[in-house]
Amino acid sequence: MLGSILGKSATKPVVFVFCAIPFCYLVWGAFNDALGANPAEYLIRATGDLTMRFLCITLAVTPLRVMCAVPQLLRLRRMLGLFVYFYAAVHLLCYSWLDMGFEWFEIATDIAKRPFILVGFTAFILLTPLALTSFNKAIRWLGARRWQILHRAVYGVSVLAVLHFYWMRAGKSNFAEVIVYGAILAALLLWRIWNKRFAGH
Repeated sequence: MLGSILGKSATKPVVFVFCAIPFCYLVWGAFNDALGANPAEYLIRATGDLTMRFLCITLAVTPLRVMCAVPQLLRLRRMLGLFVYFYAAVHLLCYSWLDMGFEWFEIATDIAKRPFILVGFTAFILLTPLALTSFNKAIRWLGARRWQILHRAVYGVSVLAVLHFYWMRAGKSNFAEVIVYGAILAALLLWRIWNKRFAGH
């Protein structure tokens, strides 16, 4: 049932719309003064949260595909991964623009000075080649084996993303969401290791 629904041609456009809705809401809120007393902080945090959520969703595609025997889920993984990069890029843009006013020297100094920003920026840099090679031509150009090795870097990105989130929340001793994201990503990584070792996938 689920497989037949996911196999329909309309599935990807519908999922795309749902993935874009949070961004549309943020744009609407920014233009209608509906993001609270500090819109800049709201946008930076909201886009960071969305990046983490889409990262969890993207990494959950393969486990769900295998455990639920729904190969059609694979059709959505590339698009979901690109939304991870999209929201990460918007997160970085909001920080560079709304927080730092595109003062590039100040941004470079801030990245070097504050570990949580350095870690987050490093995660974005590592995500960039994954986004740029998320197309069939890139797979053919790199070769399937090298492409797979490159895209395993997403697990390193996950670790850096959780560390970035942890350090950001450490100042306010608010770790509830960090624990949730960390637990989800750790479970997905452990599943990947177990599946690779014992199931041979």
